[in-house]
Amino acid sequence: MRQGQVLLVDDDADLLGATLQSMDLAGIDAQGFGSGEAALERITSGFEGIVITDIRMPGIDGLSLMTRVHEIDPELPVLLVTGHGDVPLAVRAMREGAYDFIEKPFSGAQLAGVAARALEFRHLVLENRRLRAVAGQSDDLESRLVGRSAAMTDLRRRMRTIGPSDADVLIEGDTGTGKEVVAQALHDLSPRRGRPFVVISCSALPEAMIESELFGHAPGAFSGALRARTGKFEHARGGTILLDDIGAMPMEVQGKLLRVIEDRVLTPLGSNERIALDVRFIATSRAPLAEEVALGRFRADLLYRLDVISLRVPSLAERIEDIPALFCRLLAQAQARHRLPERAATPALLAELARRDWPGNVRELRNAAERFALGLVDQREASAEPGSDRTLARQMADHERRLLIDALIRHRGVLRPVYESLGLSRKTLYDKLMRHGIDKAKLLSDPEVMGNP
Repeated sequence: MRQGQVLLVDDDADLLGATLQSMDLAGIDAQGFGSGEAALERITSGFEGIVITDIRMPGIDGLSLMTRVHEIDPELPVLLVTGHGDVPLAVRAMREGAYDFIEKPFSGAQLAGVAARALEFRHLVLENRRLRAVAGQSDDLESRLVGRSAAMTDLRRRMRTIGPSDADVLIEGDTGTGKEVVAQALHDLSPRRGRPFVVISCSALPEAMIESELFGHAPGAFSGALRARTGKFEHARGGTILLDDIGAMPMEVQGKLLRVIEDRVLTPLGSNERIALDVRFIATSRAPLAEEVALGRFRADLLYRLDVISLRVPSLAERIEDIPALFCRLLAQAQARHRLPERAATPALLAELARRDWPGNVRELRNAAERFALGLVDQREASAEPGSDRTLARQMADHERRLLIDALIRHRGVLRPVYESLGLSRKTLYDKLMRHGIDKAKLLSDPEVMGNP
């Protein structure tokens, strides 16, 4: 049985095809990609394989790809394929973390031998991680979900218990808290790691095509359906399906999804063929689904079926003590991504960041780290941004404005749950929106705000 998979990246289609053939002859499972961007979609911290990439490529070159891969998992082997003139560059890359390099021209047997050694190394790394997890020691969850607060410690503990199971999971949490990171980590902790992890953004699917996208269709199922199409559910067989922002799924589709989850069988549109579905379902929601059920926007039976095990990802407001360490980690990642010199945040800046409100949670904090890494904000500006000279009234007004915006986003602009959750009357809510200059239509039409749970 073949162990692990080689991701081959080369923009030369002929050379890529020949290399894939030599890998197959050597009994090594390999998949080819014409760009680094395409290969990155397969990389996870638990990926049971290695990357072999050409150095010289348009878009993401081999060195940039290596950096991006090591941001996801520093111990994932990356082998560089070089031309004669690139050897000094490859040697430097090895000092920066490349596993090995091989110079063109090379034989298939030569490359297969290097790949086999790298796959064995990767197998040992993952096995050691699993042993440490069993022993209750630190694993990669510590770096993927940074924080020593009680809330984060409990979240990681529950994930280590839930991950290796095959149970469906519901993940709830405010916008920007990292729900998709938690879902990816659960997949990587499971026996399904190495199989597809298919993310379905329920809020982004076109309503007219949602059933075809999910379930697939047979030829002639509807006007324009000239060929059969494999749906996203079938594509994920053997792996994990993440239903991101499931509360946005139309009610009529929720009923069909319920049958798929219950029976683990799907029927493509226009077909009588029933296809067995071996998958694990993980769903995320920014709004508590129990509230959505009470408001008539989500099926109660689907909630009960999804909520076999539930996790709640805490907001930054619930783990203020984690903000300094998390900012430092995000800053280091931004500096590595842009190949910038290290620039540490001062204790004064970190203390100021911990005092601020972060309604966008980790996503907002990541943006702040990105701006700081690029030099768009210096230490004094960053630490003085809220302003020590602001009056108490001004600070309270700013806090109220953030609460109003967060409630509008959480309830997708539906006013009744907004004013009820805030303990206001409808008229008072309108008055406050006017006073704070909050344009609901403009806010809710912003894809950056509403498009990412």
